[in-house]
Amino acid sequence: MVSGVDLFRALHRGRVPGDPLVLPGPWDAASARVFAEAGFPALATPSAGVAASLGYEDGATPADEMFAAVARIARAVDVPVSADIEDGYGLAPRELVERLLEAGVVGCNLEDSHRGVLQDPARHADRLAEVRAAAGDRLFVNARVDTFVRGVTDPARAIQRAASYVAAGADCVYPIGAPTDVLPLLRSGIQGPVNLLARPGGPSLTALGELGATRITFGPGLQLRATEALREIAAELA
Repeated sequence: MVSGVDLFRALHRGRVPGDPLVLPGPWDAASARVFAEAGFPALATPSAGVAASLGYEDGATPADEMFAAVARIARAVDVPVSADIEDGYGLAPRELVERLLEAGVVGCNLEDSHRGVLQDPARHADRLAEVRAAAGDRLFVNARVDTFVRGVTDPARAIQRAASYVAAGADCVYPIGAPTDVLPLLRSGIQGPVNLLARPGGPSLTALGELGATRITFGPGLQLRATEALREIAAELA
C-alpha cells in the first residue's frame, strides 16, 4: 500500500511546464472537504488562513492550536495534507517531526525568517538537516526562502539559500514573493521542485507552471476570498 507521503512525493515528479501541482490551502475542516470533493489530489494549509480561522493575526497562533487545527484538517479528508508551520515555533527538530506526524500530515513548510527577520542561511540549513534526519522519508519538507518578502531583491541570494536547503535535505523550495520577471532565472538556478505563490492579478496557474512552478500554493488568498464572499452575504442579510 502506498503511504500518503509517498503519494505526495509522486505528485511532484514528472511535472511538465504548464502543468504544475495545484495545492489549495484549506483553513479548516469544512474548506478542506470542499477542496477534496472538487478533486484536488492534495492540500497545503496556509498558516495565515488557519490563524484567521482561529482568531489570531498571522504569526501569532500558539503552536498547540496550530497543530490541533491542522490535525482536524488532515482527519477531515482522504488526500495528503501538508502544513505550513511558519518557522517551527522554536521546537527541537525531533519534537517538531513528532508533532507533525501526530497531526497526520505528510509534509510541512519551514520558513527561514523569524518575526520578520531573515535567519542565517547556514544555521537554517543545519536545522533543515536535523529535521530531515529526524523525519527520514516520513515527511516532505518545503523550505521557504523569504529573501524577496524581507526586502532582499537579488535573485542570486535566493538561489544560494535554495541550494543550501536542498543540500540539507529539503524536498522542495519556496521563494515566496518572487517577482514574475525573475522566475525563469530562479527555475534555472534551483535544483528540484519549486513552489510558487499564486496571487490575485498575477500570472495564471498555467503561466506559473510555464515560468517554472512545480507546484502552486495560495497562501491565505483563498481564505480571504471566502471571507469577502461571506462579507457580501452578510451585507445582503443586514
